[in-house]
Amino acid sequence: MLRVLLSAQASPARLSGLLLIPPVQPCCLGPSKWGDRPLGGGPRAGHVQGLQRLLEQAKSPGELLRWLGQNPTKVRAHHYPVALRRLGQLLGSQPRPPPVEQATLQDLSQLIIRNCPSFDIHTIHVCLHLAVLLGFPSDGPLVCALEQERRFRLPPKPPPPLQPVLRGGQRLEAALSCPRFLRYPRQNLISSLAEARPEELTPHVMVLLAQHLARHRLREPQLLEAIAHFLVVQEAQLSSKVVQKLVLPFGRLNYLPLEQQFMPCLERILAREAGVAPLATVNILMSLCQLRCLPFRALHFVFSPGFINHISGTPHTLIVRRYLSLLDAAVELELPGYRGPRLPRRQQVPIFPQPLITDRARCKYSHKDIVAEGLRQLLGEEKYRQDLTVPPGYCTDFLLCVSSSGAVLPVRTQDPFLPYPPRSCPQGQAASNPTTRDPAQRVVLMLRERWHFCRDGRVLLGSRALRERHLGLMGYQLLPLPFEELESQRGLPQLKSYLRQKLQALGLRWGPEGG
Repeated sequence: MLRVLLSAQASPARLSGLLLIPPVQPCCLGPSKWGDRPLGGGPRAGHVQGLQRLLEQAKSPGELLRWLGQNPTKVRAHHYPVALRRLGQLLGSQPRPPPVEQATLQDLSQLIIRNCPSFDIHTIHVCLHLAVLLGFPSDGPLVCALEQERRFRLPPKPPPPLQPVLRGGQRLEAALSCPRFLRYPRQNLISSLAEARPEELTPHVMVLLAQHLARHRLREPQLLEAIAHFLVVQEAQLSSKVVQKLVLPFGRLNYLPLEQQFMPCLERILAREAGVAPLATVNILMSLCQLRCLPFRALHFVFSPGFINHISGTPHTLIVRRYLSLLDAAVELELPGYRGPRLPRRQQVPIFPQPLITDRARCKYSHKDIVAEGLRQLLGEEKYRQDLTVPPGYCTDFLLCVSSSGAVLPVRTQDPFLPYPPRSCPQGQAASNPTTRDPAQRVVLMLRERWHFCRDGRVLLGSRALRERHLGLMGYQLLPLPFEELESQRGLPQLKSYLRQKLQALGLRWGPEGG
């Protein structure tokens, strides 16, 4: 077999590959059990280097074997790769190399097999590589012996840790609690929830699920309905501090569940615990405000002088007053039938005095700068205002003042704010007629960035929908700029053309013909 593999008809590609292998240096092969000493030192260093030169200059396979067999005290581990490499050079350097005697190859193989237990791991790898290139069979004694030594030198693999068997609720909790867990596959979430037994779905597990959906804007009806059902079933055992976390994704994701007892259950919880946890109570009402489902009884309580006095001086006074100001605006604009107490004017604060945290965090991905530049070149800097906060505290992206004839007016010549509450409506009646007596219109360009929507990209987040709804009820004319349309504009010239079409579609005029 070896005679055939290493004859003149053996693979020329393999043999030519051996000519490209650099010579093996003894200093890079590491120490062996034979007690090699570093080159250049010691009385035996010259003999070792002399034997390497003899092997490198051998004229035939027989001569290689003779140098190895006749000098057992001088042979070191690194000499065997040198011999194998020289054997390949002898076979590949001649057009028609003579056949090699099988006995010669067997003797060379036996020498390597007998001494390979003393090889270091690098020498074993080199010998194994060269043996394969020379055509030694993969199931032959030489390759098998070298492979066995290679495996023996590898560090043992530690046994895999035993994974506990997790059931539905435990699996869901483990997945949601993982620090690296960002976007767990939705189908796995649903299957874990479906496999969980009722006693496994604890408040902690459901709060983790609710926070995950809200954080990653996942508007998954099946999961949200499961949270709503859990809230109804566990009503008696849940505190308002837990309920505020369970209700959070419904308002943020602008999703009103189909569970018929959802609202009655929340009203009972608010009536029971409103005085126990003021901040949790207001947080629940904020979520319900985004869903346009504010219960009058709870509003009576949070606008009462006793509740307002109770939260004064507490660490969360400012945030509660801000939320109460938003609830008061919702009552003013959306609840014409409410006749209960309201937040006193001296207690009101701006709702959102600056752009939201998500917009500030993602400003480098926003289209606001390029839209501002497009408006500047199209209209001029004096004809729009950017990031203007209008009463009762909503931040607008871009605001234009427009005459009754449609001409865009310089903002400095106009009051950019519409009166709040709207003049045309008595207090509490704004929802029925949001128009004003001011002849000039205010047009608000609303950027609808990708992160202003739920993950599916079709439903506005609750806070965004609330802002647009209230601005419209106050009399501002809204011009949405969806992210899909903005992303399709290639460069400033296309964006200017897009903005021109949008403004002209509203009947707006500017420039010399617009005044």
